[in-house]
Amino acid sequence: QVQLVESGGGLVQTGGSLTLSCAVSINIFEFNVINWFRQAPGKEREFVVSINVGGRTNYADSVKDRFTIYRDGSKNTVYLRMNSLKPEDTAVYYCRADILSRYYWGQGTQVTVSS
Repeated sequence: QVQLVESGGGLVQTGGSLTLSCAVSINIFEFNVINWFRQAPGKEREFVVSINVGGRTNYADSVKDRFTIYRDGSKNTVYLRMNSLKPEDTAVYYCRADILSRYYWGQGTQVTVSS
């Protein structure tokens, strides 16, 4: 059974940094792509960043140059390093692992950026 568990969220001031983790129950290289999404209160869930099996990354414009996705295959974990955080980054952050048309979601971790 595929399980994804996010952690690392919390409260941080504007300009601060956080690193989120997405621990996966199986080999992360079994997936075509692993993504981070986020959902702010009252808004739809939005794409943040992805990394494919070959290591290619794709960032939303809103986080480019501030966020970095990386992975540790030995730990089956994908990370999201977030720098220069802004209040508008406040959201629940979810990771999603894709195998072709099958999507597996984690439960999310809350990130709150205070102004």
